[in-house]
This record gives sequence, structure tokens and C-alpha cells, in this order.
Amino acid sequence: MQPLPPPYPNTAEGRPRRVGVEIEFAGLMPDTAARLVADCFGGDIVRKSPHRMSVEGTPWGKFTIELDSKYVHPDDAVMKANGMAPGKAASAGREWRVEFHQRSREWLGEMVAGLVPTEIVSPPIPWSELGEFDRLFDALRRHGAEGTDASVFYGFGLHLNPEVPATDTSSVLAHLQAYIILAAWLRDQIRVDITREILPHTNPFSKAYALKVLDPDYQPTQAQLISDYLRDNPTRNRELDMCPLFAHLAPEAAHPLLQESLVKPRPTFHFRLPNAQLDTLDWGSVTEWNRWVTVERLAADPHSLRTQMQAYRAHHTQSTMGQWRDKLKRWVEK
Repeated sequence: MQPLPPPYPNTAEGRPRRVGVEIEFAGLMPDTAARLVADCFGGDIVRKSPHRMSVEGTPWGKFTIELDSKYVHPDDAVMKANGMAPGKAASAGREWRVEFHQRSREWLGEMVAGLVPTEIVSPPIPWSELGEFDRLFDALRRHGAEGTDASVFYGFGLHLNPEVPATDTSSVLAHLQAYIILAAWLRDQIRVDITREILPHTNPFSKAYALKVLDPDYQPTQAQLISDYLRDNPTRNRELDMCPLFAHLAPEAAHPLLQESLVKPRPTFHFRLPNAQLDTLDWGSVTEWNRWVTVERLAADPHSLRTQMQAYRAHHTQSTMGQWRDKLKRWVEK
């Protein structure tokens, strides 16, 4: 499968747009997953801690591979408090505290492996090279990685971080509007796993917020767009998480959510909805990228976007969600 070209394949600076990929799975520990990354793309494995690795020097940059829980990794604050600042050894009286802290985190990681997923976070990859990146998914399958469907307890996902084509407010708003319009169609296409539906990580936008953003008279400034979003969505747990982009656009913003350590400022959309469908042989990042391109297609077509905004507002109050999905399907398949 080949990645579809987006309407705007390059950034405003003329450089090919890139996409970060995050994949969660069970069945393989980080050290094994790191070896698979290095086998696929080259690079050197660097062991950060027992359950956190990186692969550095690949053609795209550094991969991070880890158990996806902060509680199984050494806490930087604890390490620094006990004299483990860079280039500084722990004092003799504190060495045992450091050792106990490291060992207890390592043991916890071994106990929860299988419930806490292993996560691979890629560097930014040119969108046209996602097909090559998907060689990693084939390697994961061959070596026993388990995705969302392997257990009712696995709420694992794949996240895409598409670099924005532009950072002006009109472009950001158009993509947010297009996403809200197409969210029901995307959920239907992806068939979001029931466990992931129950967990809060991919919560949809509220009806009230959707109708506000899709009002044709809604023409916010950047500050208003960000303020409205944070007031109605004071969480990272949205199917399209705008926090990394807004933290990048407004680094001076005082809102505590944008200052959280887990929010990494970057000029990307954070698309959290897809399952980790490793049981499907032809599934990979290209599958989900091609679905995402449908959002960009709509965002780049002002006439269609206005038409679908009007249809959404009319049908969301007058028709069932099933009827709305059918209308979306007809538009997508045109």
C-alpha cells in the first residue's frame, strides 16, 4: 500500500511534510523491539534504563522504545535529589537509595509487562516514506507482537503526528472543522476497539463544542481558538489532541494543560484514534495516514467544507448518527 499525497505535501518553507508515528503493543519487551528497529533501519541501540531504549543514527533520526508507564522508569527528580545529576556520582550515603529506586522500578516493569504496552516512538518521517517505515510492522508481527485485538484488556493504539501544512489560524481551524465533521466516518472505518472506546484516551469532542466550531460565523483569533479549545477540552484525551500544536503556537500560554510534561510542543496534529491493528497483515501506518488524508482533503476545499459544516449542523440536530455516517460515506466516495 502506498501513502496518498496530501493536498499540501510540503510545509510553508517548501520542505516535504513529515509524520511521527507511535505504536503500542504487547508480546515483546523494549530490548527486543529495539533490536527489530535497528535490524530494519540501522542505527545503534542505546540503553537508557532496563525498560527504556533508543535507536540512534537511523536515516530519519532517533527512535524511542519503552514500556509506556512513567512508574517503571527511574524518576529524574529522585535521581537528582540523590546526587545523580549528569556527571555527578551519588554520595556514598545515598547510593543505596538510588540502587533501591532503580531496582524497584525495574521489578515493577517486569511485573506489569503485558498489561503496560511497549511503545515505539518514531522520529519525524517524510509522509512519502511511510511505506518503507511499515517494514517495522511486518517485523513486529513475525516476532509475536500483539495488538489491540489480541486481548480484551489491550486498549492499544497507533498515533499519527502529521506536521501541519501551515500554522496560520485559518488553516488550523479548517483542519479542526474537517476532523470534527469526519470523526464519525473515521470511527466507522477504523472500527475503534470497544476497550479503547471505554477508556478515556480517544474521547470525542462534545456536541456543544462541535457546533460552536462549525458555526460559519466562528472566525476566532489564534488566542481565542486556543482559549475556546482549552475551556471545552481541558484534557489530552481527545481523538484529535490539539494540545501539542497549541503549546507550540503559544509557548507563553499560562494554561496548566499546555505546561504539562507529557505535552510536547510541536507543529503537528496528534491523531490518537486508530487501533494497533497488528493482527491484520496489510495494516500499518500507511492505512491510517490514508484515512487522515481524507481530513486534509476536506480542509483544503473551502466550498466542500462550508457545505459539510452546514450539513453537519442541520443533520446533527435532526437526523440519527447512522444517517450522518451514511451521508459522509457518500461524500468520501465521490
